[in-house]
Amino acid sequence: MSSASQTRAAGDPGTISDTGTARYDCIIIGAGHNGLVCAAYLARGGRSVLVLEAAEHVGGAAVTREFAPGFRVSACAHLLYQMPQRLVRELDLGACGLRMAALGLPTVALDPAGAPLEMPAAFSADASGAALDGVVSPADLAALRGYQAQLARLAGALARVLEAVPPRLGSNSWQDRLGLARLGWGLRRLGRRDLRELLRIGGMCVQDLLDERFASARLKGALGFDAVLGTNFGPRSPGTAFTLLYRLAAAAAGGGVLAQPAGGLGALSAALARAAQRAGARIRTGATVERILVHEDRATGVLLASGERIEARTVVSSADPHTTFLGLLGSEHLDTGFVRRVDHLRSHGLTAKLHLGLGRLPSFAGLSRPALNGRLLLAPSLEYLERAFNHAKYGEHSTAPTIEAVIPTLADPALAPAGKHVLSAIVQYAPYRLAGGWSAEARTSFTRATLQALEACAPDLASCIEAAELLTPVDIEREYRIRGGHWHHTELALDQFFFVRPVAGVAQYRAPLEGLFLCGAGCHPGGGVMGIAGRNAARQVLEAA
Repeated sequence: MSSASQTRAAGDPGTISDTGTARYDCIIIGAGHNGLVCAAYLARGGRSVLVLEAAEHVGGAAVTREFAPGFRVSACAHLLYQMPQRLVRELDLGACGLRMAALGLPTVALDPAGAPLEMPAAFSADASGAALDGVVSPADLAALRGYQAQLARLAGALARVLEAVPPRLGSNSWQDRLGLARLGWGLRRLGRRDLRELLRIGGMCVQDLLDERFASARLKGALGFDAVLGTNFGPRSPGTAFTLLYRLAAAAAGGGVLAQPAGGLGALSAALARAAQRAGARIRTGATVERILVHEDRATGVLLASGERIEARTVVSSADPHTTFLGLLGSEHLDTGFVRRVDHLRSHGLTAKLHLGLGRLPSFAGLSRPALNGRLLLAPSLEYLERAFNHAKYGEHSTAPTIEAVIPTLADPALAPAGKHVLSAIVQYAPYRLAGGWSAEARTSFTRATLQALEACAPDLASCIEAAELLTPVDIEREYRIRGGHWHHTELALDQFFFVRPVAGVAQYRAPLEGLFLCGAGCHPGGGVMGIAGRNAARQVLEAA
């Protein structure tokens, strides 16, 4: 930590300008996890930092919410496995109150027509497939060992890409040239065979990738699930092999271990807020930013909905790109081509969240108590996944959705009343633009379809339910101010990744307006509870000063 941040007290209000308004080195719009990470690093770098959050609490979508009396759950994402361990250590989040209720959670593939499959650690580089010995064919088991070993190598190389600031193409800057050289060398170190395979499969659909290796439908369904989770894709969509590699790379950067924070994801956000405040950042909740102020083609501060003006040398937005550029900044400060590219970003979510308050623990056929305390996937085949996706193409919700569910109260009983439980389910496909809209009837229909899918594996589930809450992409947009309700802010795809995320010209977190930066999930490397975008953005701000 710099001497400047050591001598400045937490919550220091910066300075007062000649006009009588508060002035800071940096204002960060939004106290989501990326905004808080960015604030912590900037404050550690000696900057006076103010974080402004419209909600009454920090965390953005990474919060723990009470959806029924006594029942609490992580609002959107419910597991932690993508945040780099180096970031956790650098911010000393353990000292800020972060602890895990469970580590190394198993992944279990549910199948209404057969016994569940306890998968080898999908995010571990040393997964052996031993858990499937005697369950799938010897040929599939041998293929799985080779497949996971190769994907672990590819993911390890890509993990370095995720943590790097994308270099600018066509630049004469030695930093950009060095960045490109490091990128090329990192991929070249894979060796000829793995590099050739990476180039071959990068644009493939995950269906082809898995069909050429395995025969078991259940195994392929479970392996293909992560390629489409949180996306507008089905397993036959081109590029889904890339989205699978992306998730594995992010998991590799996070240590490859599925974890459940004690108190839910809101506890992580609280720890990040404490880390930022300890470094000297000030956080204000209930402070809605109405406009980014511009003077002489430079961002100079913000105007709050209350009418308060706050000045700053630098403004950093963790809001989605459309909200930042076309809402808070305004198209009048941007060129027409840039506005068009931002306006055409694909940012409509297809993922819903279902929360259930349970009076007792349901019985899942064939699952032991330890296996139940893990990540439960309902994707019995790639064909099942594709049929679920087919509905979304026509503005319909899935009638047999694909699901990732956890029962967090098995490891953290404090999330529910004594003896009771919470089930948290990520459900696809639930299109933002549902034909006819998300009426009460549509919500009931999708909730019923989700429960029927779960009840096929847990027949007594309905009798256990005391409370239920469904968050569609429309609800996520309204509750967490994410345009389109997309968890990644913009679709994670080859044409919206790395050098061109969110669009060409902004991939280095710097906006085409002096003094304005981005740090949200719409930046490289994308969504997921990583914090990498926040850390990278802080690095860019500190270098620019």
